[in-house]
Amino acid sequence: MVGENVEPGVYSISEALKFAEDQGLDLIEISPNADPPVCKISDYQKFLYQQKKKQKELKAKTVKVVVKEIRFGPNTDEHDYNFKLKHAEKFLTEGSKVKAYVFFKGRSILFKDKGEILLLRFAQDLEELGKVEQLPRLEGKRMTMFLTPKKK
Repeated sequence: MVGENVEPGVYSISEALKFAEDQGLDLIEISPNADPPVCKISDYQKFLYQQKKKQKELKAKTVKVVVKEIRFGPNTDEHDYNFKLKHAEKFLTEGSKVKAYVFFKGRSILFKDKGEILLLRFAQDLEELGKVEQLPRLEGKRMTMFLTPKKK
């Protein structure tokens, strides 16, 4: 227990409550699983406020993962490919994940191999900025591939 006039040590619950009451504060259980349980004398509202503040700081420090999508067709020409490649480079340098996919419309599903070659070429061109998280995989009419930025 920590308080103004109380020495740290082992006290009974009734003694601890009396110390807290004398100071006009609350007895707060810090770790109930310890043997004996650890308590401290403090203002309970202040304690709750500090806990919320700590949780808010931890939440602010977490990194939010952003996934950017880039769509290709199986017969995407060179200029469009380069244009989309520049966008993917920008996304990866910003720290976002990139989901590149080839969308097959109608009978273009016959060109599955063209779509896979396109995505593998895309991954190879972005090799220095990002690494492949998931190789091209066909899911219905889409062939998707995920790229994650490399750590700096």
